[in-house]
Amino acid sequence: MKKRVHLYISGRVQGVFFRDYMRDTARKVGATGWVRNLPDGRVEAVVEGEADAVNAVVNWCYRGSPASRVDNVEISEDIYSGEFSDFQIRY
Repeated sequence: MKKRVHLYISGRVQGVFFRDYMRDTARKVGATGWVRNLPDGRVEAVVEGEADAVNAVVNWCYRGSPASRVDNVEISEDIYSGEFSDFQIRY
């Protein structure tokens, strides 16, 4: 089953390689989408793919990169679109 989620992650998640680790995690499990920093200090991401792959990325977000501190993960489910072919960092 395919799924898509929209995430907002808050805490110490910028300047700690959070986006790089998230991209590597998503690619490893076969999820697609994107991740970016927001001006308010949060990280935003859209993740698509098989439900197990998306869930693995979401679960990773609660841990984050080694130097990060995740305080909150906001998750909303969206309609799967299949629009992505890879997982990218957006600037």
